[in-house]
Amino acid sequence: QVQLVESGGGLVEAGGSLRLSCAASGRTVSTNVMGWFRQAPGKEREFVAGMRWTWNAVSTLYADSVKGRFTISRDNAKNTVYLQMNSLKPEDTAVYYCAAARSLMTTPRDYDYWGQGTQVTVSS
Repeated sequence: QVQLVESGGGLVEAGGSLRLSCAASGRTVSTNVMGWFRQAPGKEREFVAGMRWTWNAVSTLYADSVKGRFTISRDNAKNTVYLQMNSLKPEDTAVYYCAAARSLMTTPRDYDYWGQGTQVTVSS
């Protein structure tokens, strides 16, 4: 089992920034992929960004809607993945979830473990 805990959400004005954190614990050696998803009211959960790492390489993937504004990163020592969100827009408002998987995919069903979510609200 892998436990994931998100933090860092909040209320920010349009154009502002937030950094989300996702701390992993448990059998973290069983996964080398972390993804961020978001879900706005009345909408389906959608992929935001993902990262896959091996001993010698890291690959990342972003949704088109956040490319150039969001950055996913990882602190190996802390078993923590971050999502730096810049130039935030009102349409970025959602509950943000981190999730763990074995392959870098963009569909929620491909992820095995999920955090509880953190609310991000961007005011216009």
